[in-house]
Amino acid sequence: MVRIRLRKIGAKAQPSFRIVVADKEAPRDGRFLEIIGFYNPRTEPATITLKEDLVYEWLRKGAQPSESVIQILKSAGCLERFERLKKGEELETLLAEAKTAEAARNINPKTERTAPSKKASPTKSSPVKD
Repeated sequence: MVRIRLRKIGAKAQPSFRIVVADKEAPRDGRFLEIIGFYNPRTEPATITLKEDLVYEWLRKGAQPSESVIQILKSAGCLERFERLKKGEELETLLAEAKTAEAARNINPKTERTAPSKKASPTKSSPVKD
């Protein structure tokens, strides 16, 4: 069985993920068939980049998305567009709509989610000698 799932990339404590099509038996970061997207949860909002034509192609072939990928595809609106494609809507119009939605969603991919800053504790100032 073929699955659409996440493949972890990035350093320790700085995860980002590739959305890949892989055999169900392959290890998480092991062999895969094709890269169809990218997901970075560390930005605000999370960066999602998809090759929607490949997503539609693999879903048509029967690839099963994992639970986490389903959530990502829903937040990107990809699953809704796939349902419309199955009902007979043109692929080109859906891909154009996906491109505009991605441009609105990924405003600045360099934006990082910042941790709450720790305020410096008030320091005692030494009295000034005149």
